[in-house]
Amino acid sequence: MKTYKQQDLAKMNDRDRARFVNCLSGFKSANVIGTRDRHQQNNLAMISSVVHLGSNPPLLGFVMRPQSVTRHTWENIEESGVYTINQVNESFFRQAHQTSARYPRETSEFEACGLTPEFVDGFHAPYVAESSLRIGMQQVEIIPIQHNDTALIVGEVRWVEVKEEAVKSDGFIDIESLGTMTISGLDGYHSTQRAARLSYAKPDEELSELDAEGEPKD
Repeated sequence: MKTYKQQDLAKMNDRDRARFVNCLSGFKSANVIGTRDRHQQNNLAMISSVVHLGSNPPLLGFVMRPQSVTRHTWENIEESGVYTINQVNESFFRQAHQTSARYPRETSEFEACGLTPEFVDGFHAPYVAESSLRIGMQQVEIIPIQHNDTALIVGEVRWVEVKEEAVKSDGFIDIESLGTMTISGLDGYHSTQRAARLSYAKPDEELSELDAEGEPKD
C-alpha cells in the first residue's frame, strides 16, 4: 500500500488530482439531468453525484460544482424549479458522457449528443427517451457548501417512469436488468453484476441470501 498525504495531493496537477480524488468515493451513479429554460431551450448534463436523502417524502440530492463558470443546469433549476434525473444505460453512455462538454447555452445537448427529449404532460423539464428509469423532480432546497463553493441540490420525486418488469413485489428495482451503468472517477464506465440480495440485518441473526423478488433462496 502507498500512502498519499495531503501535501502529495496538493503537488498533483489539477487534472490528475481531480481524477484521483474522484475515484476515492468508489463506484458512483451515472445519471443525466434534464432541464429547460424559459425560452424552451433544453439542457442535459452528466452528473455522478445523485444520492438518496429520504423515502418519506422521497428526496434525492446531487452536487453542483461552483458557479465560477456558467452552469446552465443550476440556472435552469433555479428558474423553473423542476428537472429530471435519467439513469444512464449501456445503450447511450457515450452520448451521456459527451453532454459534459461545455456547449454554449443556445446548443441543446440532446441534439448535439443524439439523445431524444420527451415530456410528461404538464411537467416543464424534458426526460431522456433512451433511459429506462427517469424521474421527475421538484427542487425543494439548495444547500450551499461554503468550503468549496458547491451546492447540494435537494429535490422531491414527483413521478417515476420505469420498465414494469424491473419493479419487484417488495419495491426493489432491479436496475441491473435495465442495463444501468456506473461510474468510477471522471471517465470510467462500468456495467454491473449483482453479487447477492441479503436479508434485513438484525443482531445475533445470520444473514440469508434473497432472490431477485426478495424471497429467501433455497
